[in-house]
Amino acid sequence: MKTGRVDLRDVQSTMLVTLYLRALESRDANPILGDRFAADAVRRIDYDWTRLSKRSVTNSRYGVALRGRQLDDWAADFLSRHPDATVLHMACGLDSRAFRLDPPAGVRWFDVDLPDVIELRRKLYDESGNYRMIASSVTDSAWLDEIPTDKPGLIIAEGLLMYLRENEVRELLKRLTDHFPSGELIFDGVAPWMAKATQLLKKNFGRWYGDYPAYWTPMRDESDVERWNPRLRLREHVALVSRYERIPDPGLRRMYGLGSRFGWFRNFLRVFRAEF
Repeated sequence: MKTGRVDLRDVQSTMLVTLYLRALESRDANPILGDRFAADAVRRIDYDWTRLSKRSVTNSRYGVALRGRQLDDWAADFLSRHPDATVLHMACGLDSRAFRLDPPAGVRWFDVDLPDVIELRRKLYDESGNYRMIASSVTDSAWLDEIPTDKPGLIIAEGLLMYLRENEVRELLKRLTDHFPSGELIFDGVAPWMAKATQLLKKNFGRWYGDYPAYWTPMRDESDVERWNPRLRLREHVALVSRYERIPDPGLRRMYGLGSRFGWFRNFLRVFRAEF
């Protein structure tokens, strides 16, 4: 069944780009992520996808897939050790991680995003058993009262923290680590030059840059997460460009391989795993 016409703006618009790229990557013969749920969602959403079918957009599909794959692997590892955990996926967009991972029956999973996002999400995915959706900005505090506190928590923040101001990041992470007895935080972060570039583009070329928001909180180095919240301890981090050998497109594989030799390019997008 088709959804109604969709035309989200601002930060919500980024989720349509990510969904489209995951769907596109799933068509590869040997996909990195292989998100069949994304492909199904794209077929059902009434949106002008031709706006995104240009190489400047589609060439990013492997970066999106590599990020999703690494976070999926870390999430799956956590749930294998904590089969009764509580999962909190913030700014979930239209991501299908709750279904891709097929978590153990004892896991309680909560997907949180803005009301218009959840409204669309409910047309695509069903709440059932231990899976729920919550309509709220993650920076509001009231929604967290709905999340149980009795089990270890897995907090997933993909495509979120870089869009917040640093004081918002600090406040959010404190609320989360105070809420759960223990757990892990997995998230992605951009390099400072990436954040500065998006701010300049948004300011000076807003018409060309479109509705996409700027990045405000980059990852300067690995210690940032512990500086944001002393309770967090970084376990590992991965520069996605360093996984270039998994990219099936020869031209993009060579480009990423060359770029991985330079720190400024290699670290433009990384994923992080911290425990508390």
